[in-house]
Amino acid sequence: MAASARSVQCALRRAMVPSLVVILGATGTGKSKLAIEIGKRLRGEIISADSMQVYHGLNIITNKVTAEERAQCRHHMISFIDPLVSSYTVVDFRNKALALIDDMHSRSRLPIIVGGTNYYIESLLWKVLLDTGQENEESGDGGEGAPDRKLELEKLGGAELHKRLTEVDPKMAAMLHPNDRRKIARSLQIHEETGVPHSRWLEEQRGQEGSDGLGGPLRFSDPCIFWLHADMEALDKRLDARVDDMLSAGLIAELRDFHVCYNQQRVQGDSQDYQHGIFQSIGFKEFHDYLTVPESSSQQEKDALRDKGVEALKIATRRYARKQNKWVRNRFLKRPGDNVPVVYGLDVTDVSRWEETVLNPALQILDSLSKGEEPAVAPIRVQGAEQRNKRSRHSCDLCDKVIIGDLEWTAHLKSKKHHYHVRKKRKSEPPSDQSQVTTALPDSAAQISESRSKVSNAAVAPSQESSKDIRTSQQEVPVTL
Repeated sequence: MAASARSVQCALRRAMVPSLVVILGATGTGKSKLAIEIGKRLRGEIISADSMQVYHGLNIITNKVTAEERAQCRHHMISFIDPLVSSYTVVDFRNKALALIDDMHSRSRLPIIVGGTNYYIESLLWKVLLDTGQENEESGDGGEGAPDRKLELEKLGGAELHKRLTEVDPKMAAMLHPNDRRKIARSLQIHEETGVPHSRWLEEQRGQEGSDGLGGPLRFSDPCIFWLHADMEALDKRLDARVDDMLSAGLIAELRDFHVCYNQQRVQGDSQDYQHGIFQSIGFKEFHDYLTVPESSSQQEKDALRDKGVEALKIATRRYARKQNKWVRNRFLKRPGDNVPVVYGLDVTDVSRWEETVLNPALQILDSLSKGEEPAVAPIRVQGAEQRNKRSRHSCDLCDKVIIGDLEWTAHLKSKKHHYHVRKKRKSEPPSDQSQVTTALPDSAAQISESRSKVSNAAVAPSQESSKDIRTSQQEVPVTL
């Protein structure tokens, strides 16, 4: 294996192929471990793509690499933002990370992107963010500057925000749920700063050569992407054990110290917010009740809240792992279009065979790619996946709800709540042969497009229950981040 590593090093110096390595995977799959091993052998440097690890503090709960691990291979983008900064964005990450990649290439170093924030990784691989010329590259570094307009807008109610967006950019308003304050505020901010509707920027982006329905073209033509995956039952046990290890490493003390330094005064001033910055970290908000319990409470009450926080942390971690895997499948394996880099799957279920099933195959793949050869390990790709519009707009009069996205709409039609309202409506109407109409939902992107701006009756296929008063409006709209 040493000879193989040396041959890859020589190839990297000559041609730098692949241009970078990206390691995807759910939390707890060993992404950092693989990144360090590759970096040590192939003159690589690691860029952390984790939205919580950019902040100082909470080293245990955010699972940052240790000082010993960082000494084995140079790491970037870890612990350089003040915890009280809430305006650090994916744009800030992209700008800084791309500059680092360029610098590594100039020094014949292999960039290795690793982390669990997949939309950070997407921002590097594809040109999916808007280059409006209004972005402030230093806005996330904690320096003084103009107030964050987006945060100011988010303080307004969802209805008011959506109304404002409808007035200046009706196309974008149709794509966003009225309660999605973050995205609506972002669209309003873009319009305010540039004078151009957000939807028009997206249309221009998708008009670039190599673009697809999910955004702009690939930024790098030959990245090597590894997906570390595992049997979920085995991973769940590993994640629960990792939480126990965190507790042994001093998790509770870390949370308490961080709360006293950064969050206690915010809670007392009723300005605490678990929706922005490092305060979003899985684990911190789960212990809110324990961290804020009155001193007068009994030890039994405190212990109960502590145990409640531990269990909530385990549940949230397992749920997050599934969300990360779903993102990989939808945004990489099932991504429509031709500008999708291949993904090599590495099974990390059995940690006792890690070198055999993970490290050695990864090095062999990189060796082959550096020589311009086809790797012996075949990439994975889900074929024939139906393209769904995640920004199509639907409304259900019976449930008085607005649903954004084809998959979400299908799930709503199958939900117990929707079935309940259908039955209730049918019982309230006099019997009539004309009162039941069944119309199949569009089952392809083409059919959805044909039904643009069309108002039709919606059916509940599994139970064949429907009503003339179940109305949906479907609009074919672009899919964006």
